[in-house]
Amino acid sequence: MPVTFAHRTISHVAVIGSGQIGPDIALHFLKVLDATRVTVVDVSAAALAAGQARTWKKIDKGAETGAFKPAQVEAMKASLTFTSDYSAIAGADLVVEAATEDEGLKGRIFAQVEALVAPHAILLSNSSHLEPERIFATLKDKSRAAVAHYFFPAERNLVVEIVSGEDTAPEIAAWLMLFYEVIGKLPIAVKSRYGYAADPIFEGIFEAACLCVEEGLGTVKEVDWAAREALGMTVGPFTAMNLTGGNPITQHGLDTMYQRFATREWSSPWYKSPKLLNDLLAAEGPAGKWQTAGRGEVVTLSAEQNRKIVDALRGAYLGLTFGIVDTGIIALGDYELCLETALDLKGPCRLSNELGIENALKLVEQYAAGHETMAVPRSLRLQVIAGLTFEPSPLVLEDRQTPDGIVRLIRIRRPKVLNALNHLTYEKIAEAVAGVLGDPRVTGAVISGYGAKAFVSGADIHALHKIQTPDDGYAIAKLAQDVERVIALSPKPIVAALNGLAFGGGLELAMACHQRVAVAKARVLCGLPEVNLGIIPAAGGTQRLPRLIGIERAQVLLRTGGTLSSDEALATGLVSELAGPAELLEVAVNRVAALAAGDIAWTQIDSASITDEQEPLPDVDIGHRSKAVDALLCESIAWGAAHSLDEGLAHELDVFRRICTLRDMRIGVDHFVQNGPKTPAPFVHG
Repeated sequence: MPVTFAHRTISHVAVIGSGQIGPDIALHFLKVLDATRVTVVDVSAAALAAGQARTWKKIDKGAETGAFKPAQVEAMKASLTFTSDYSAIAGADLVVEAATEDEGLKGRIFAQVEALVAPHAILLSNSSHLEPERIFATLKDKSRAAVAHYFFPAERNLVVEIVSGEDTAPEIAAWLMLFYEVIGKLPIAVKSRYGYAADPIFEGIFEAACLCVEEGLGTVKEVDWAAREALGMTVGPFTAMNLTGGNPITQHGLDTMYQRFATREWSSPWYKSPKLLNDLLAAEGPAGKWQTAGRGEVVTLSAEQNRKIVDALRGAYLGLTFGIVDTGIIALGDYELCLETALDLKGPCRLSNELGIENALKLVEQYAAGHETMAVPRSLRLQVIAGLTFEPSPLVLEDRQTPDGIVRLIRIRRPKVLNALNHLTYEKIAEAVAGVLGDPRVTGAVISGYGAKAFVSGADIHALHKIQTPDDGYAIAKLAQDVERVIALSPKPIVAALNGLAFGGGLELAMACHQRVAVAKARVLCGLPEVNLGIIPAAGGTQRLPRLIGIERAQVLLRTGGTLSSDEALATGLVSELAGPAELLEVAVNRVAALAAGDIAWTQIDSASITDEQEPLPDVDIGHRSKAVDALLCESIAWGAAHSLDEGLAHELDVFRRICTLRDMRIGVDHFVQNGPKTPAPFVHG
């Protein structure tokens, strides 16, 4: 089934290579492109058979777990072809090459591909290291080609590095960023350089771990164990190498980086395949494994030994990461997000802040003193001189030009927590809105989430879990209300684009905007589920929702934690328009422009009371939820309806302060943190 993304239709995707990653890339396309035709091509019959068997097994497993419905399984298998016939890719709109990391081989593949596909087809290489200028050197039309570097496992890991070459058309690069975001990935823009931004860290940490062993700080097992504490890794670098089978490509990558970077002023020549790796490959070949801790095994190190390993790995890691920032190939905020998401590492900014910026610099200087080819990054030195902590913004800002001025996109990007709102995010939203109001070129703004899953999944549960006193709760809610008041009172139009789930604080943020548009066909789009946690919506939810959709419907949703689909949100008037995921931002921008120009009427919330007097709410079956919380929630709804919006918001804060004195509040939040949302909290109604 053809799928259109920003005026470009994808009806056939081809994946070249049925090795370790190609079938997983194909599987992801099958999942997200609604049974679009996908063809996997490989010259090896054995690779094709293995790739198909592995893919079929994953699809069947998805059916067993309920992730795929029977009809979806049939459609996916019917849409996927494994073949050795290159002519089968004719007519493909998108080609992703995932062959062996060999420059000559990739060049030959793309020469063959270019002769088979139409001029409009986009050509991508899933290279992990090679610059696009080298891969596509012989292409006749290089403007439609770029690198899309997937990470293991390709169908589940969010990150894709999008690397444009010198000749990649800007509109193709922009389309790729949108396309990968809409299909559920986290695209990271990286400038062309051997290894790009992430692999020099994956391989660089491994090299540093090998050097720790070679320098006598510990065994492979001991260094692998200590690395988890050093860098916040789920598994150590040697274990990661065992899981990915990456020894040969890492050896080649490190040695090539040494050769390429040694002659560049902006790069450290530190990278080089270590003796430990070379010896393993010489003795055991590509299938060689590192001796790491077994399942359930605990490795014991002395405090002094552990400290030396941890300090060495942190010094190397921070030196390498900030060294790459110095090259300018990637933005600092993007890099932090890339490493934390793709490699499951503690980001260099977060680690430096936790250690203290001065201590972070000392660790790098200490490591560089013992490794003469390790450079001390300029960016880290400057941060210490400035005396500032690192604060990568959770927002992505982008300006869209319209005939009457600029519309600014304010996009919340916290993919690991589905864009949940915390203190820093609220502060940055306030700064961004202030920037909109203070810039005469900007006519209005769109607030949206980043990615395909969530606008904002709610308030950060960890912040709620830290509430110790009623005043703590009041302060958290007031911050949210203060930010939303600035949005609501903005003289420039601000539209919320609900690209996915808008729960709790996310829906409250959206309701503060002047209008809302939403992604179409979402079975669950929005709701205020706070009662399931033993709390109430306190960032305007009990006041704005009744004014937007009517008190009768609103009080049921508020008291039961109910949800609305896209169609229901449109029918109730909560949102003004629905659009496909690829068109949503464009629709929102056009709406802001129309509002600013006076072409469509503003639909701001009436600030007056909506009832003549405070009346008790009708009975609602609240199920297992707290009766004590429900009583206070009803008070907030009914009192607010009989008073002005400002008075209602102030009263809502007072009610939330009282909520924070209840046992059920602590029971609900603690239960959610420990058990998640699937099981009901054991409320005691007090």
